[in-house]
Amino acid sequence: MKSQKQFKRRFSFEFFPPKSDKGAETLHQTRDKLATLNPEFFSVTFGAGGSTREGTKNTVIELNQKGISTAPHLSCVGSDKAIISDLLDAYKEGGVERIVALRGDIPSGMGNTGYGEMRYANELVEYIREHSGDHFSLEVAAYPEFHPQAQSAEADLMNFKRKVEAGANSAITQYFFNVESYFHFIDRLEKMGVDIPVVPGIMPIVNFQKVVQFSEMCGADVPRWIRKQMEAYGDDTDSIKKFGEEVVTRMCEQLLDAGAPGLHFYTLNQADPSMRIWKNLGLDNEVQEKIAF
Repeated sequence: MKSQKQFKRRFSFEFFPPKSDKGAETLHQTRDKLATLNPEFFSVTFGAGGSTREGTKNTVIELNQKGISTAPHLSCVGSDKAIISDLLDAYKEGGVERIVALRGDIPSGMGNTGYGEMRYANELVEYIREHSGDHFSLEVAAYPEFHPQAQSAEADLMNFKRKVEAGANSAITQYFFNVESYFHFIDRLEKMGVDIPVVPGIMPIVNFQKVVQFSEMCGADVPRWIRKQMEAYGDDTDSIKKFGEEVVTRMCEQLLDAGAPGLHFYTLNQADPSMRIWKNLGLDNEVQEKIAF
């Protein structure tokens, strides 16, 4: 992991666009709490096939105007270049400086007809560079346990390299619970000459069954020892939350100690689980030093 130690550490938090007035109120409260940690940026997700396009755009521009850089997720699946151009122009006008560029998920039932003009994330990165030059800092996705639809581990690594060659500045990983998968992924990238920050994505464990469901959909492995311990707690939600917090905190410690260039928290629009891990890691001291400097 030599290459990752050279990069400045950064911390960020991910939201999804609210679907109701109550959801919007919850998001604003979550955002205000997490803003006290002085993160590098927030990000806002983009639904399958662009299903949250307007919600994502409105949420990003609103949050961005409140003082902390906010990056929209932007996927090419289900979108054409005209739609993407309009979004890029709106984001530039709204003061957005960072974009998370993704292939995206095909909406259920669409099959191969749902791709749009661009099929892969490297094409989206290339198009953003053609349209907007270097205005946006571009984040791309990384998969330490490999993308569930990849033909092979080698093919997935080459896909990632193409995104970097197309103009990506840095990457955020899918969440994982096995730190060795991240270390192995970084080692492989180093051998391929890929040299950008790859920030680990972190999923706090609050509702274990939901984490299992998410993991099955996205190809993240939940180690057997974690599953067995969670099953042993049964309906004891307090013990599940405490154990989950301990597991994720320990994993974050290992990642940061080994030189990972920060952490990106998948908050599910909840502030407290991420803030507890943050406190356990003693990151408040690091933020205060950055502010003082």
